[in-house]
Amino acid sequence: MNKIIIIFLSFILIFFNTLLASEEKNKNLKIGLLAPFSGEYKNLGDSLLLSIQLALDEINDKNVIIVPRDSGSNDKEKLNQSIKEIINEEVKIIIGPIDSEDFEEVKKYEDIIFISPSNIYPEITDNIISIGISLDSQLDAIKDFLIKQKKNKTIILFPENQYSKFINSKIKKTNLNNYKIFKYNPDPKILTGEIEKLTNYSQRKRNLEIRKKNLLNKDDPASIQELKKLEQKYTLGKVNFDSVIIVDFGNGLKSVLTSLIFSDVSENDVLFTTVNQWFDESIFYENSLKALFYPSVNYKNFKRYNQNYINKFKVEPNEITILAYDALGLIYYIWKKKGKIVSVKDFYIKDRVKGKIGTFSFNEKKVFQELNIYKAENNKFTKF
Repeated sequence: MNKIIIIFLSFILIFFNTLLASEEKNKNLKIGLLAPFSGEYKNLGDSLLLSIQLALDEINDKNVIIVPRDSGSNDKEKLNQSIKEIINEEVKIIIGPIDSEDFEEVKKYEDIIFISPSNIYPEITDNIISIGISLDSQLDAIKDFLIKQKKNKTIILFPENQYSKFINSKIKKTNLNNYKIFKYNPDPKILTGEIEKLTNYSQRKRNLEIRKKNLLNKDDPASIQELKKLEQKYTLGKVNFDSVIIVDFGNGLKSVLTSLIFSDVSENDVLFTTVNQWFDESIFYENSLKALFYPSVNYKNFKRYNQNYINKFKVEPNEITILAYDALGLIYYIWKKKGKIVSVKDFYIKDRVKGKIGTFSFNEKKVFQELNIYKAENNKFTKF
C-alpha cells in the first residue's frame, strides 16, 4: 500500500513540476532577431539591434527575451543556420528578415512567425507579416490627398528599372481615376529631354516667342503691359495635367524635380507629390521647388525616436530601425492581449495599434499604415 502511495505521490510531483515549468515558460515572450551583423550591411544590423534594445527599455518587462542571430548579407546558408539556432532556443516568433528576397527561404519554417520590416509585400502571406511603409499605403494616402485637393489629371512618374513592374502593379490597385503613367530613363542627361516631351516644353516655348513677336509692334498700353509680363516668362501655355506623383528617391527624385522646374511646370497649376522620403532635409537645398507633398510616418514620433536613440547610444539610427522598434511593440501588444502567440492568425485583430511610425490596422490579410501627408516647404516639414 505504501509503495502505491509513493508511486502516486511521485507521479503528482512530476506532473506538478512539469506544470510549473510550462507556466514559467508561458510567462516569457521569446523573440528572435534576424539581422545582418556581418557582411555588407553590418552597420544596419547593429543599428537594428540597438533599436530593439531601446524598445526593450521602454517596454520594461523582464519576461521579454530577445534572441539575436546573424543573418549575414545575401547569405542563404547563414540565414538558415541562424533560424535553426533561434528555433533551438524555443522561439516561435522572429523579427526579420529585412530583405523580401529571403521570404521564399523562410516560408519553409511553417511553425515560425516572421515579422519583417520589409515594405514590399503588405499582405500577410503564409507565416510572414511585413510592417514596412508599403507602397500600397503610400499610394492610398496620396490618392485621398489628391481627391481632397480636387486634382483629377495625374501623371505618375517612376524610373525604368528592376522595380518598374512592381510599381506598376501597385498603381493599378489604387483605383486612382484619370491618371497616366510615365516611365523615365534614370540617366539625368536623357531624363531632361523626356520631361520636355512630357510637358510639351518646346511648343510652349514657341507659343511664348510667337506671342511676344505679335506684341512688339503694338504700342497700346494693354499690349505694352502684356509684353512686359511675358518677358518674365519662359513658356506660354499650361501642361495637360494638374498633379504629379513621383515614385523615386534621393538623386533620382531631385533630377525629376529639377527637370520639371526647368521645363517651366508651374506650382500654381500642378501639385507635386512623391512617396515617403524619411524627412530627407537635402530636399530643401537641391531643388528650387517651393512645396513638395508626401505621405510619411508620424514626424514628431520619428524625431523623438531618433533623439532617444542618439541620447542613449551616441550614434544616429538607420531610418528603417524604427520599424524594428515598432515590430517589437506590436508583438508585445498581441502577446499581452491574447496571452500567447501561436500563428499569424493571432494578428488578425480589429484594433488599430498605435506605434512610433503611426497606426497599424489589419484587414483582409493585409497590413495598413495610416500615414500623414507632410509638406516640405521653407526648410521645414509641416503636417498638412
